[in-house]
Order: sequence, then C-alpha cells, then structure tokens
Amino acid sequence: MIGLGTIINSAFVLAGGLMGFLFGKALKDSYQDIMVKACGLSTIFIGASSTFKQMLTITNGSLGTQGEMMLVVSMCLGGLLGEILAIEDNLERFGQWLKIKSHSERDPRFIEGFTSASFTICIGAMAIIGPMNDALYHDYTILTTKGILDMIIVMALTASMGKGAVFSVIPMAIWQGLMTVMAAFVGPLMTDAALANLSSVGNVLIFGVGVNLAFGKKLKVANYLPALVIAVIWALF
Repeated sequence: MIGLGTIINSAFVLAGGLMGFLFGKALKDSYQDIMVKACGLSTIFIGASSTFKQMLTITNGSLGTQGEMMLVVSMCLGGLLGEILAIEDNLERFGQWLKIKSHSERDPRFIEGFTSASFTICIGAMAIIGPMNDALYHDYTILTTKGILDMIIVMALTASMGKGAVFSVIPMAIWQGLMTVMAAFVGPLMTDAALANLSSVGNVLIFGVGVNLAFGKKLKVANYLPALVIAVIWALF
C-alpha cells in the first residue's frame, strides 16, 4: 500500500504527542525548559554531524571538503526566494488558524510548539527519501525509523511547549504525502549527486532548527526550504 509509511510515521507522532501532553502537565517550567534545550542541542549535533559526513572527504590520506559552492548558492538563493514568498510567515499564519480552530487561544506557546516540531520532523533527507522508497519500492523502513525518532522529539516538545507540537503531524503528513505522489515523476531525476546535495542542505536546515530550539528563534528556517529544490537542480548540471 503506497503511503503506508507516512501513516505509520504519523501514528508515531500522535503517540508521542499524547504521551507528552499527559506527562507534560506534571513537569515544572524549569524541567520543560531543559527538555527544549536538550532537544535543541541534540538536533544541532545531528545536523552538524550529518552535514560533515556529506561534505568531508579523505583523499590519499588528506582531509578535504566538497560541495561548498553548492551549499552557499543553494542557501543564499533559497533563502532569498523563501523570504520573497514569506514561507515562514505563512506557516505561522497556519499555526494561528490551528490555534483558533483547536480552541487553544490561551496557550501562549502553541505556535512556537507547532512551528518548532514541524521544522524538526519535516526537514531532512529522511522526510524525502523515505516517501520515495515507500512509493517506488514499498519499503517503509526509513519512515518507520523516522517515526520512532519523531515520536521522541514530539513527546519532548509537547511536554515542554504544549499541544501545538502535536499538530506538526499535519504539515508532515501533507509534505510526505506529496513526496510519495511525486516520487513517480522525480524519482528518475534523483541521482546519487542530487540525493547527496539534498542531504547536505537538509542537514544544515536541521542544524538551524536546533539553534532555534536551544537559543530562542534566531533563524527563519522555513524561508530556506527552497534551498532543497535548488540543491537538487544544481546536481542536474
């Protein structure tokens, strides 16, 4: 069944949100704060280590790098395009709409929880390669593994930021659903180079999500999402 991987992933996210909502009420503010920062620091190092894995090379015993120009161009052009399209602002407006529809007007951290969790579980190579494997090979392994990781992250963010984090399942399901549908068309274009570029840029964005979680919002991460598209296009030329 095509799309089963995303359904499994979504179920894990909802389970994590439920556990976080139930246990979060028992946590003091200081405990909630330390959990958010722990998620942030962990996300920073996950993004950094994965980026270095893609960019660092060893040739004849010498350490080198690759993909620097691709990364700079993709991030600069992607960030500019995202700023023009106001992706971050639109996502926050959607979060505000969800806040009203879910009768959470008194929850001061609803939008913060929604956007933080959405960025964390939607950005990254697993959120693209997983749906592609689901559609092309009926392989749900990547999305199942991602679901377990997402469950832990959403549980911690829900416990510390409130139920807004649970609603991150909506953009995640939409995003991965679109990736699954598009796999039949973009699959042949996803060469090893394209996947490597995608992974590098995606992991830099994950690093940015971690910075926002650990140190407060410093970066408009959503506005850099077009960089993923530019990174793939770069590999085609």
